[in-house]
Amino acid sequence: MGHYLACRYYDVDCTLPFFLPFPFPVSGTLGAVIKIREPFPDRKALFDIGIAGPIAGFLLLCPILWFAIHASTLEPNTPPVSGMMYFSEPLLFKALSWLRFGWIDDAHQLNLHPSGFAAWFGMLATAWNLLPFGQFDGGHLTYAVLGERSRVFTLATAACAVIMCFFSATWILMTFIMLAMLWILGPGHPPVMNGYEPLGRGRRLLAIFAIVMFVLCFTPVPLSIVP
Repeated sequence: MGHYLACRYYDVDCTLPFFLPFPFPVSGTLGAVIKIREPFPDRKALFDIGIAGPIAGFLLLCPILWFAIHASTLEPNTPPVSGMMYFSEPLLFKALSWLRFGWIDDAHQLNLHPSGFAAWFGMLATAWNLLPFGQFDGGHLTYAVLGERSRVFTLATAACAVIMCFFSATWILMTFIMLAMLWILGPGHPPVMNGYEPLGRGRRLLAIFAIVMFVLCFTPVPLSIVP
């Protein structure tokens, strides 16, 4: 919804968010997308539309995650069971967990409050949206900051995603989407109508904040299953 509101602010013709259902047993969705029907007016508009969604999601998930961790409890650690699903802990999760419980030894495990799983998927979506690829939010930001040089990041991100498929099956779907977009749209980003207007200091600081959000929310292997 953040993208849609930013588009309306800049009077960029776009659709309402399309909800993407997916029969994944844990989330049931791939999030939502909007379709932009006209070129972006300038780099500032492209940047603001690209960062609106990640910032909105990040500001929403932080208090939910904080509440979930404070409502969680520590329990004795149990041996792994075949077929058990493990959720990797992003840096933001680890930091808030440490503030609440301190260092958790191997004899204990965190019994996470159910709302924490919503925050976890929010972190996953934020990190993947901020990947510097094509027409992802991260791709918009990279193009707004670097221009045509952003295609190097697009190709590098796709190559890294292919490699990650050998370490985690959770990357397969995302990698397929990236490769399909490369095949259909190519590695370049659609140009803006005015590509010479500078972003300014404030937006460049927000670009750094986007990198911080990515680092806090990213985890290389989001899910793993005990064989």
